[in-house]
Amino acid sequence: VQLVESGGGSVQAGGSLTLSCAASGDTYRPFCMGWFRQSPGREREMVATHYRLGMTTSYADSVKGRFTMSRDSFKNTVYLQMDRLKPNDTAVYYCAVRDAFCSPDKDAYTYWGQGTQVTVS
Repeated sequence: VQLVESGGGSVQAGGSLTLSCAASGDTYRPFCMGWFRQSPGREREMVATHYRLGMTTSYADSVKGRFTMSRDSFKNTVYLQMDRLKPNDTAVYYCAVRDAFCSPDKDAYTYWGQGTQVTVS
């Protein structure tokens, strides 16, 4: 599975951004797609996950009510709509795939995208 993220950039606090993650390769299995983020000096943390088979989406407490993860099955693409952004949302955002149920543990994911920078000032 190959993953390509896009949509990062710079925005003022209170603004919005939408990230995209396009998956290619062996994408026909039921698997979990997740968004993670990492800021300097901090561990990579789960932002949102979506289990393809169960159609369930989970969010980190820090982004609940502000971020929305969605999926376009035909395009094998997931999105992360980020609203009411805060400076502490600044990080490199990564898309990841796990060939199993979703997990908040980054080490449970096998495939990763290259990351896209989000900067909130």
